[in-house]
This record gives sequence, C-alpha cells and structure tokens, in this order.
Amino acid sequence: MPRPHLLMPIAMSPKVEQQLDELFAVTRLWQLQNPDQELAALADKIEAIATTFPYRTSRELMAQLPKLKIVSSFGVGYDHNDVPWLADKGVILTNTPDVLSDEVADTTIALLLMTIRELGRAERYLRAGEWEASGPYPLSAASLQDRSIGILGLGRIGKAIGTRLEGFGRPIAYCGRTRQEGIAYDYYKSVEALAETVDTLIVITPGGAQTHHLINAQVLKALGPRGIVINVARGSVIDQDALIAALRDGTIYAAGLDVFDNEPHLPAELLALPNAVLLPHVASASHYTRDLMGQLVVDNLKAFAAGAPPLTPVRETPFAGW
Repeated sequence: MPRPHLLMPIAMSPKVEQQLDELFAVTRLWQLQNPDQELAALADKIEAIATTFPYRTSRELMAQLPKLKIVSSFGVGYDHNDVPWLADKGVILTNTPDVLSDEVADTTIALLLMTIRELGRAERYLRAGEWEASGPYPLSAASLQDRSIGILGLGRIGKAIGTRLEGFGRPIAYCGRTRQEGIAYDYYKSVEALAETVDTLIVITPGGAQTHHLINAQVLKALGPRGIVINVARGSVIDQDALIAALRDGTIYAAGLDVFDNEPHLPAELLALPNAVLLPHVASASHYTRDLMGQLVVDNLKAFAAGAPPLTPVRETPFAGW
C-alpha cells in the first residue's frame, strides 16, 4: 500500500524525521532544487504537513495543496500557522500541549529569580574577578519575599507556574478571557487592572493577533517602578519598543525575557540594558522535553495515517472526521 505524502517545510529533529520517513513519503521543502516547480508536481498528493516554529505555514503555501488534511505543529504555541485559513478549510491543526508544561514552568521560576535577585549579573561579577578585587556583590534591591505576582494566561503552563509559586507563599492573581472555576487566585478581567494590583507580571498567554502588544506602555506604567515583567509566551505579546523605553527610564524595575520580536535578532538597545535578563528561547529546551514534543508531532500524524482521530487538535480546528 503506498504511503501518504507529507510536506516538511523546515528541518525537524532526527528522531521525528526518521519516524515520519517510515510512515510517509516525505518531501523536504528546503532540499528542493526548484521548490515551486517540484512542489507543484506533488501538490495534489500531499495530505499532511509537519512543521515547527519559527517557520510560518502560510495560506499561500497551503492553498497549493488541495488534499491537505492535517498540519502537525511542534510546540504549544501555534500562531506561526495560518489558523483562520485552516479553520475555514476544515484542515486539522495539532500542537504539542501538556508535555512541555513542567519544563516551561520550571524555567519561568528560574528566570523570575534570576531577574529579581540579579543572579546573572552576580555571576558575571564573580567571573570578572570583581569579588576578590572589589568586595562582595552589592545587595539586590529586589526580593521575591515582598512581591505580589500576576499571571497573564492561566492555561496549562500558567497553572503549572502558579503551583510552583504557591510554594513561595506570595499572593497570586491572574488575568484571562474568563474567570476559571476552582481557582483560588484573584481574577482580573483586564491586564491593566492586573498590572495595577501586582508588581510582578508573568506573561504566558498565547501569541497571535488577539494578544499582539497586549503589554503596552499603558500596562507597563500601571505596573509601576517596582514592576518586573517575565515573558515566556511570544515576543509579539509585549510592545518591545515600549518595554525598552520603560526599562531605560525606570517606568518598571526589570524584565526577564525568553522570547522576542523577530527572533533571533535582538535590538542593541535591549541587549545594552543591565536590568533585562535575556534567554535565547530555551523555556522547553531540554532533550527530555523536546523528545516528548517531537513524539507528539509524530503520534498525531500516525493517527492520521491510520484513519484515527488526532490526539491534540487545537480548539479552532476540532476534529469531525477525515
């Protein structure tokens, strides 16, 4: 029996590629000598796409594939795919939730502590010989012990972050589309209202048009001069220019960022700020977790190849049959 055809626009992990080669006739877009011509010759055979951030799966690409039925996307965020087009055409989009929640939550707490206690700067001080030459590193102006924490986006990862924060004994509040039952944290309908109440804001909301620049100059001003922003969501959720200005002029105290606009290109103004802790999008970046995420990409496509329901369709593209 012939294998179904799958398009892979960007390289994925060897474990993922090996398994997909066993299940599908795989076309690797980046390896084509003449992509337009060669893809056109296969277009009416391709039924599936396997992809990952930061590749943007555009409607222009997908519209060339009349038999497309599923896009299996690596990562919990899926705004790099054209979701409205997929929903309109009845194409299933899957992502990889749950398996990365704990890893991202762990990294978020680490980034929070690094930012509040200036741990990265303290390590650089030691390595530069300043401890021996100049004495102890200065006392940090901020502490977690007297802070109130707001979580923007209380989904799977947001809840995992909240569970970890409870161990620090700090008051926690959250903002989301709706109040959630069974959640003891204080709820705020708007992010500005949340920012007015807390001094530490953790951003873990989905990306996309609905959350674009949700954290703007007005929200940062509401957070205030003690304010700290931690972003482990998408760079697009924060107005990066407004954040740089707020960090530079003391509108807020500090920021810890794992995601950025136009990754991996960061503006020199952001790199120069001593009160910004910057990580290269590593929140889920362990072999253990990335292997689980990759396997879920494969398992969703394996279910499709067997005619079974996908394991993790996103809410915008519910499964109604192949």
